[in-house]
Amino acid sequence: MDRRHFLAAGTATAAIAALPFSRALAQTAANAPATPVPATPAPGDARLTAAFDRVLAETVANSPEFATSLGFDKGANAHLRHELGDNSPGALAKDLARAKQMRASVAAVDPGTLSPQAKIDREVVLYNIDSQIVGPERFGLGSPQGPYAITQQDGVYFFLPDFLASTHPVQTADDAQAYLDRLALMGRQLDNESAVQRQEAAKGRVAPDFSLDLTLGQMAKLRGAPAGESGLVQSLVTRAKAANLPGDWQARATKIVETQVYPALDRQIALVKELRRNARSAAGVWAIPGGDALYAAALAQSTTTTLSPDEVHRMGLEQVADLSAQLDTILKGQGLTQGSVGARLDQLNKSPAQLFPDSDAGRAALLDSLNQGVRAMQAKLPQVFSNPPNAPLEIKRVDPSIQDGAPNGYYFRAPLDGSRPAIYWINLKGVGDWPKYTLPSLTYHEGVPGHHLQISTAQRAPTHPLRKIAFFNAYLEGWALYAEQLADEIGGYATPVERAGYLQSFLFRAARLVADTGIHTKRWTHAQATDYFVNTVGFARGRSQREVERYCVSPGQACSYKIGHAAWLRARDNAKRIAGAKFDIRHFHDVLESGAMPLSMLERIVAERARAIA
Repeated sequence: MDRRHFLAAGTATAAIAALPFSRALAQTAANAPATPVPATPAPGDARLTAAFDRVLAETVANSPEFATSLGFDKGANAHLRHELGDNSPGALAKDLARAKQMRASVAAVDPGTLSPQAKIDREVVLYNIDSQIVGPERFGLGSPQGPYAITQQDGVYFFLPDFLASTHPVQTADDAQAYLDRLALMGRQLDNESAVQRQEAAKGRVAPDFSLDLTLGQMAKLRGAPAGESGLVQSLVTRAKAANLPGDWQARATKIVETQVYPALDRQIALVKELRRNARSAAGVWAIPGGDALYAAALAQSTTTTLSPDEVHRMGLEQVADLSAQLDTILKGQGLTQGSVGARLDQLNKSPAQLFPDSDAGRAALLDSLNQGVRAMQAKLPQVFSNPPNAPLEIKRVDPSIQDGAPNGYYFRAPLDGSRPAIYWINLKGVGDWPKYTLPSLTYHEGVPGHHLQISTAQRAPTHPLRKIAFFNAYLEGWALYAEQLADEIGGYATPVERAGYLQSFLFRAARLVADTGIHTKRWTHAQATDYFVNTVGFARGRSQREVERYCVSPGQACSYKIGHAAWLRARDNAKRIAGAKFDIRHFHDVLESGAMPLSMLERIVAERARAIA
């Protein structure tokens, strides 16, 4: 899933004309199947919409990258396509002041004057803003889930080349010029970030040594190519040629990279090398000043609960034991009887029948199998959804230049204007990381009925754009795990071995509860957590290590999956109990139209909907 929070992007001071919200909504509606007609507005709904307009306008105005990702960088806001947000050392204080103003604007609307859906919308937006205030106000960070400015998966060097290649469009001459303008700002962004990292280092907030080693390796790959051959240049040149855009894009982009980007990157590499000399080996945030409080806040933010680290750790151990027992039965049925569940899964992983060739052709065949899986599941969706979307989805390989530190799989939502499809990314550094039996559950998680269906449903719903883009990781990732289980319930796993892949996926997420809390509160080492994953889940060591390295620099985030899944199951079981014979799973799934929300709200609203039909 896309890990970026909708109010956590870098910001800048800028005036903003009225954003094309109504056009975006109209375009979204035109591209989507029919959706339920919204209820009759209440007296305060228009005032709430105006407040939401101001919040979204401020957010978009101060994050041009976000504007592009949503398709809001058009018309009067076309200048945003040429800009990047403010990531200077002073930006965080501006973000905090802006967020407090946003909160006051929304809170001023009396909930007693609102329609039922508008009340939900107000509550969700306030919760989201409050959550985003925690990092800047309490810790001087954008988010407690991101305690380090530069890591193997955080930083300008990591996300900006990916953003320019995958999100910034190159369809017109102005698009290409905008690309050059943004490329020319990359040096500034790198230097700003380096200044922030120096400040953070003075507070003791530097990523662990193994993270910095990975970071330096990826920076070297970015810096290693001659400027004219770099991905930063070739992404523009290739797409400009495909769009038949005349102009000397190669020479202009090459000059920017040579004279502005590479020098700033060299300065940042020197900084990271300097920090690496005294970097700690301890993996968890317990080792940095205020780390225990930081982790508690990260866990609360990622799960939208008040569960303590010890409670999460115990929950994980219990679920690991239960899932291991289920897998033991399946594996014995496949003739795999010796060793731990993790060791037997590892045997299955290495079976030649389960592996694609480690070649370009093998990777292409793997991607083709994923696309086939999406199409097959799409045909099954009407069994359990009243009006499933059929929005386009692209499945792409993570760029090799960042694959060493990138997650194994994640999802980028489509912009609200439908100008590009959603993207499901898969890290194919090692084809052996993806045995065939594990791929169906991955597709159901990232594609349909997982993230792609849930987010496509939310984006077509008759709600304000601010609600369409609400980000609650526990809701989104909990739904994606629920989707893997739902796929099982409607026959998505064709063989016992594929079902073992699904249970292994759940085991993986349960093990995350143990490992994340172990790393950050029980002082597990990097190697200890990796061994736990290899022995418990049966993933290849390389994949297990990348997962652990991710948790080390993104505390709490990995816990959102299984905690969110448990909430979705509780909500469904409670709806069945309340509605009795009138329970219809398609009606239950219609709650997706209300958009993402905290888990406590989800369970309450599902119960209210069930009582309405009981």
